[in-house]
Amino acid sequence: MAKKKNEASVKTNVMRIVESAGIPFQTREYEVNEEDLSGVHVAQMIGMPCEQVFKTLVLRGEKTGYFVCCIPVDMELDLKKVAKAAGDKKAEMIPMKDLLSVTGYIRGGCSPIGMKKKFPTYLDETAQLFEEIAVSAGKRGEQILIHPDALTELTDGKYADLIRE
Repeated sequence: MAKKKNEASVKTNVMRIVESAGIPFQTREYEVNEEDLSGVHVAQMIGMPCEQVFKTLVLRGEKTGYFVCCIPVDMELDLKKVAKAAGDKKAEMIPMKDLLSVTGYIRGGCSPIGMKKKFPTYLDETAQLFEEIAVSAGKRGEQILIHPDALTELTDGKYADLIRE
């Protein structure tokens, strides 16, 4: 099960960035299961509802290039809505093999905060329903709990309708 922590034993770059911005946050550690890296599993491990735990997905727009979407872990992106939000006609997920070179993160540890480069970021509008949401703290086995407005502020993000009905 998840351990509640206010001070992580080893701070990730994500935690340092959030801390240096003066934004309050908490972390949740969990046991990583290499057989199940799904966000639904992470939500269960940290004891939060799926709609409050957000996965970070990296896409490439036809004209706009790379951008980031954060959506609830049990939902799927609607690529038409995503492309529209990004101001593009078409968008697709980047190949998994490109994730590390583009973002600096691996699958299961990709955070919208602290990527190699600051990409346009879109947070599903349902995040606004919560006082805090969980996103990866930049490594497998650790989530950061943060107010969604603080996340959009840190990433220069925007709220948008991103999920498939």
